[in-house]
Amino acid sequence: MLWLPIIILSYLFFSLASLGDKLILKGGAKPKLYAFYVGIFGGLIVVLIPFIKFNLPDSAVLVWIILEAVAFIFGVYTMFLALEKFDASKVIPVIGAVQPILILIFTLVIFGSEVMNEKNILAFLVLLLASIIISVEKKPQITMNFLKLTMISALMFSLDYIFSKIVFLNIPFLEGLIWTRIFIFLFVLTFLFSRNFRKQAFKKQVVLNKKTGALFLLTQTAGGLAIFLQSFAISLAPIAYLAIVNSLRGIQYVFLFLATTFLSYFYPKVLKEKISRKLVAQKIISIALIVLGLVILAIY
Repeated sequence: MLWLPIIILSYLFFSLASLGDKLILKGGAKPKLYAFYVGIFGGLIVVLIPFIKFNLPDSAVLVWIILEAVAFIFGVYTMFLALEKFDASKVIPVIGAVQPILILIFTLVIFGSEVMNEKNILAFLVLLLASIIISVEKKPQITMNFLKLTMISALMFSLDYIFSKIVFLNIPFLEGLIWTRIFIFLFVLTFLFSRNFRKQAFKKQVVLNKKTGALFLLTQTAGGLAIFLQSFAISLAPIAYLAIVNSLRGIQYVFLFLATTFLSYFYPKVLKEKISRKLVAQKIISIALIVLGLVILAIY
């Protein structure tokens, strides 16, 4: 169960990155450009190459590495596009609710139903319920564009989970992580084939301006640590636990709630969100369900 504290720590950093993403996109950053910088920043992981045994993957593993990179960047891009057009309180809960269900389906289809048992399914359902309850704050207005963006993002992130696990089953963790980030880096470089995008990318003060530059770097640092820890947890977790690892995302919403509450109280000019008794009760119920799900995993 070493993967459990690692994924919890990952969701702490994901919550900080989500908060930063929300503030940056609120400031007018373009989703495609933001996804481009995310991919470029992730490529910095190549600095680890001199410290590990780094080999060329065989052709079969290379296919999965490329598929993981494509799924990740499309997931990031469509999520940012949805966040630009719709409220984060509507987008994130839908993606978060659909993603673990898709991961469970893909796990059963690709790896077979024998990898799951009654305990895993029960824990998954409890944690999924907790994630849904804690994340839903507003009833989303369902439109075709909203459904298209959120469903594509959830699908891509789900495939990213599965493809990552397949990569880590075949090559060492750090080696696999570096190769996937390299291909993500190469993939976002294709954005530069567009003249309009090049104008945006090299225009001064588009994303990394004085107001958002430090926030962007902090956000990407938190996001990078989150992805590293999440990938490590995926590599450690048995196949049967992949959907459970993702359904623990409710913990991320707990951290995000605490962070937004802190900012709303002490720094309302940065972020101000209404905190009601109903919302607090909602979070408490969800936390209780998360604890129950963890207990089922540990002792049931």
